[in-house]
Amino acid sequence: MGHRATQSPFFPNQAATVTLHISQFEGGNALSDFRVQQLLPRLQAIHDKITGVAARFVHLVASDAAPAQAVVEQLTGLLAYGDPYAGPTEGPLLVVTPRFGTVSPWASKATDIAHNCGLAVRRVERFVEYRLTVKQPLLGKTVLTPAQLAQVADLLHDRMTESAMLDRSQAQELFTALEAAPLAQVDVLGGGRAALVAANTEFGLALADDEIDYLVNAFTTLNRNPSDVELMMFAQANSEHCRHKIFNAEFTIDGVAQSKSLFGMIRNTHQLAPQHSVVAYSDNASVMEGYEIERFLAKSASTADGKGASSYEKSSALHHVLMKVETHNHPTAISPFPGASTGAGGEIRDEGATGRGSKPKAGLTGFTVSKLWPQAGDVSIGKPEHIASPLSIMTEGPLGGAAFNNEFGRPNLLGYFREYEQTVTSDVDSIRRGYHKPIMIAGGLGTIDATQTHKIEFPAGSLLIQLGGPGMRIGMGGSAASSMATGANAASLDFDSVQRGNPEIERRAQEVINQCWMQGAANPILAIHDVGAGGLSNAFPELTNDAGRGARFDLRAVPLEESGMSPKEIWCNESQERYVMAIAPESLAAFTALCERERCPFSVVGVATEERQLIVADATAETPVDMPMNVLLGKPPKMHRDVKTVARSFKPVDLTGVSLQKATIAVLAHPTVASKRFLITIGDRTVGGMSHRDQMVGPWQVPVADCAVTLADYNGFAGEAMALGERTPLAAVNAPASGRMAVAEAITNLLAAPFDLPRVKLSANWMAACGEPGEDAALYATVKAVGMELCPALGISIPVGKDSLSMRTQWTDDADKKKVTSPVSLIVTAFATLADVRGTLTPQLNATEDTTLILVDLGKGQNRMGGSILAQTLNQVGDTVPDLDDPQDLVNLVNAVNALRPKLLAYHDRSDGGLFAAACEMAFAGHVGVALNVDLLVTEGDGISDSRMDVGDSKNWAGQVGPRREELTLKALFTEELGVLLQVRTADRDTAIQTLRTHGLAKHSHIVGKTRPASSAIPAGVGEVQVWRDAKAVFTAKLEDLHQVWDSVSWKICQQRDNPAGADAEHAAAGAAADPGMHVFLPNSAPALAGSAQAASKDVAAPALLLTRPKVAVLREQGVNSHTEMAYAFGLAGFDAFDVHMTDLQTGRAQLQDFQAVVACGGFSYGDTLGAGIGWARSITFNPVLAAQFKAFFARQDTLALGVCNGCQMFAELADIIPGAQAWPRFTTNRSERFEARLSMVEVLESPSVFLQGMAGSRLPIAVAHGEGYANFAYRGDASQAIAAMRFVDNYGAATEAYPFNPNGSAGGLTAVTTQDGRFTAMMPHPERVFRNVQMSWTSGDTSDFSPWMQLWHNARRWLG
Repeated sequence: MGHRATQSPFFPNQAATVTLHISQFEGGNALSDFRVQQLLPRLQAIHDKITGVAARFVHLVASDAAPAQAVVEQLTGLLAYGDPYAGPTEGPLLVVTPRFGTVSPWASKATDIAHNCGLAVRRVERFVEYRLTVKQPLLGKTVLTPAQLAQVADLLHDRMTESAMLDRSQAQELFTALEAAPLAQVDVLGGGRAALVAANTEFGLALADDEIDYLVNAFTTLNRNPSDVELMMFAQANSEHCRHKIFNAEFTIDGVAQSKSLFGMIRNTHQLAPQHSVVAYSDNASVMEGYEIERFLAKSASTADGKGASSYEKSSALHHVLMKVETHNHPTAISPFPGASTGAGGEIRDEGATGRGSKPKAGLTGFTVSKLWPQAGDVSIGKPEHIASPLSIMTEGPLGGAAFNNEFGRPNLLGYFREYEQTVTSDVDSIRRGYHKPIMIAGGLGTIDATQTHKIEFPAGSLLIQLGGPGMRIGMGGSAASSMATGANAASLDFDSVQRGNPEIERRAQEVINQCWMQGAANPILAIHDVGAGGLSNAFPELTNDAGRGARFDLRAVPLEESGMSPKEIWCNESQERYVMAIAPESLAAFTALCERERCPFSVVGVATEERQLIVADATAETPVDMPMNVLLGKPPKMHRDVKTVARSFKPVDLTGVSLQKATIAVLAHPTVASKRFLITIGDRTVGGMSHRDQMVGPWQVPVADCAVTLADYNGFAGEAMALGERTPLAAVNAPASGRMAVAEAITNLLAAPFDLPRVKLSANWMAACGEPGEDAALYATVKAVGMELCPALGISIPVGKDSLSMRTQWTDDADKKKVTSPVSLIVTAFATLADVRGTLTPQLNATEDTTLILVDLGKGQNRMGGSILAQTLNQVGDTVPDLDDPQDLVNLVNAVNALRPKLLAYHDRSDGGLFAAACEMAFAGHVGVALNVDLLVTEGDGISDSRMDVGDSKNWAGQVGPRREELTLKALFTEELGVLLQVRTADRDTAIQTLRTHGLAKHSHIVGKTRPASSAIPAGVGEVQVWRDAKAVFTAKLEDLHQVWDSVSWKICQQRDNPAGADAEHAAAGAAADPGMHVFLPNSAPALAGSAQAASKDVAAPALLLTRPKVAVLREQGVNSHTEMAYAFGLAGFDAFDVHMTDLQTGRAQLQDFQAVVACGGFSYGDTLGAGIGWARSITFNPVLAAQFKAFFARQDTLALGVCNGCQMFAELADIIPGAQAWPRFTTNRSERFEARLSMVEVLESPSVFLQGMAGSRLPIAVAHGEGYANFAYRGDASQAIAAMRFVDNYGAATEAYPFNPNGSAGGLTAVTTQDGRFTAMMPHPERVFRNVQMSWTSGDTSDFSPWMQLWHNARRWLG
């Protein structure tokens, strides 16, 4: 690519003896055509003569000495990825680097690759160089003013994580080693309280008055001054964020002392319903009873010099289920991508650091923001300068959350998104309600060995270890900052609390943790904690305090990535991807071997002591910390809150003159109701092979499932379910009602899955703007309603949760003080274990039979409209809101639906958008017309005790009541009262009503409609949604048109975020009437094919030749995450699978000559830095020993190899040493420039591939999850010679390049290649995640069977003989 390397010795500006040599390597293009088109209008708004923008990557490599020519050539090869730069080299220049003083995650991973390729370099860094093209007049010259260049810089870089400059040479400052700031003392002995008050502001400590008094007293007693490290540590450990002061406070409300704290009322639920709980309130996550499962694990060789690879073994064990839901609101407001990314990462660490080590399994992500776009009739209030806009939060934030889950290797199966902002006017005041400080919620469930659920109180002498990434100057004071109102603290402190995520290193740490807990009683981890708010200064003391010990730490043993960090920054920074743990000294050698095998950094930082003193020593200076444990953690966070209730009354919702036609469109197009696909296809939903039910439903993959379901193992059908519930706008009118509705909605969402109510556990995440008039009292009333009344009545408990009580944003615009306050916001997540997941229902309507829709209305006909989406679209609030009036109704509903489950065809709860939205979503998923009839919902009175409907001037009755009937119709369709919509066969209708009657629900269960199948005898309504009243259709619209309206929010966001051409194509395809949907077509005697997989695994020994179990090496590199399910599929087909890490090959612990098959698995080796799979491949080709080993393996005639996804990309990079693979392409960035996670249709082609024999012509769905799957022949390979083995097809079965049916845009739909002898096959899709039908998001096959993909592994086994 014509890179030129320029040498320039470079001297750091301190008296250091090291002179770093900086070599420069030109990189490829950094801005695709459509990204340029998206940027240009915004640049032209700054200066109208800007006609173009181009960008390229430039790499800087720092080494101790000038690299030799051979090394320069290797680096040139390594740093050649992507398309070459073809843009201008003249014109205004702007250079964007990682923020000075930081090391980017990209640099960490690129440096790792260089080291693993054997290159002696200090650091590889990269920046982007932008060139503007400016139109020049005939005379004179167009010049951008410094102010305009500054505006351009603002547009092109994120000041939270990047620095901008005008010159390339300035980028070298990245390597400047900074002088470390010394330890500082605060003179409390000399300056008294005033000295501490000043430090409180300067350091952004957020200390309360009583804490300042406490510290002055403590240090006066100790007769010494505190260091800045001690103060920072105390502030973090005692922040609202960590100590939950308000939740533990004593409350007086309207002059009456309350007997319980908020937390006391939450604990009440567990005291009354402790059944099935194993751990509550005492660890990083809560744990509920699970099932005896089939474990499938590969344990590392136990000895440090263990020879040979570890084999995967099955065993039976009791595994419990862990649950956690976190919020990361403040960081997401400041910088959405890293904020949401590290929010997900921190919650994943909580799930891995429970007990003595555990394993995350499936995640959820949720967002609440203010208005994305201005609304007619509503005046926008603006926002503070330094927080992101709602639109950018919803464009960037979800990508961050998804990226972390994807790279870590955790499927994201659940979420919610609400937009809410309006001025709420009552008789008392007018408040701007909204979410300028957003809610970003990250949660999930995991699994834990039943013998590892409780931490051990480790003895003095235990080693205290940090596992994971190095420390950096990030997140200084993050937990204190998030305890303040957004906008209240200085912007520079906000910058300090920005994070950066590196999921790939967290994956490595998790692999170490897995290897530890697998050892059962011999687990070296005695206790473990994640590092989150407050960094090590919080995690290490908590770890030791829980064991009743003190500790002595060595500050200089903390691994760091950056220079110039003060003791305060080393001890208190919030760098991500770290865990702390205690191990016995005798376990150190074995633990070291595990970490080295996974290439996971760790360090012994301290040792536990009997004396309850906390010492952090510094070899180079005076001791930063030397204080009794009880001074740090002993201050009782006793707060007393004396608050008043503010009783407000509001105007009722006025629906006069509102047209039904307009209402339906406004509601379906509201972001809270509209399709959430833009949040879903960016997140992997199949990794791990344990997913049963994700958000996408049916053959058209419509995003309408509200309940996520996972499997407990690869063998059985037991599993877990989780669902979210939240109705925060209701709290603007009635906070306790919003709390009850959140709990109830979580349960009606969960009810798609077959659970028993006593097994349900809730997570409650509470948010409020405490301190605002009436908000504390409203919060207390809501917690009381949920904790003291509703949960006890339901017999369920809340063992886990979190609070964030500074939910307001205040700022000043031109001396105009502004404020946006959130309503009391409760987000509930419900979890339950399931004995059998196969009873799970979805909203997909059956489209072929004669069926009836039944609404079970727990609102009992009250149709309260306050807080509804319809009211919001009309800029109204309302005076009465939906509520759960009697908890017994919900208990009855759960029992009734479970009793009806065998007869139910589809299930959906009624929520945002009401009955109309629920019916539309069900119709979209089923691709079938629906006729709703509201007659039974608009009768006033019951006709017996109240006879308004029969009496009166009947002559012009219709004329008098016309407007009233229309208003009642709107209420019936759009009220958001609690309820569920059930589909049954019309033949089962009477039985269903009878079952509902048995459960006391008949009075409020109504037959509200019928489906209109294409085969229907009545043509009216086929392919439409109709609303009937008084024997007339009062509303009719084509299903396709409504689907387009519902899809419009995703379309608008994808147009800005992704490739606009793809966004347009996906939107155009949404709801297309003629689309037949996905299908399963197996030409070769279909039943026999699936059956043979069944038969072969039931009786492997039947053919005499399958008596032996050939060995397969399941290869992984750091960041690979799809190895377990792959090993399981090989095992089912009669292989012995072995876990082979690249370090096993590099050290000689394992040799490829011992294996007959090799499989390279999916994931993100090195986080896809330097191009997907390239780093992994280079670590082989740049290592002569490994290169020879792989060549020898490929050359043997008795071997097979399979590469999937990341492994496919890696094999494509090794094509030169794979016989017959010379024509294979390189796999590069998807045309959408987006990670694509989909269930896609593929066709297996006639090819020599051993793996795909007997499957040619099959068309069926398969899991796809990749960011770089475009088969690119531009720089390697030969499209005319490459042997295709599989291609994407559309729903008609034709090969396709059309997005989204072809998710990456490869020509001809190409997605798998093989060689002439068929021994080597590389494919982008993931058959190993869908080898059972129960793992498929949709299939027409029997859920209890293996899927047709299982054939692939049986073929491999048969070929080896």
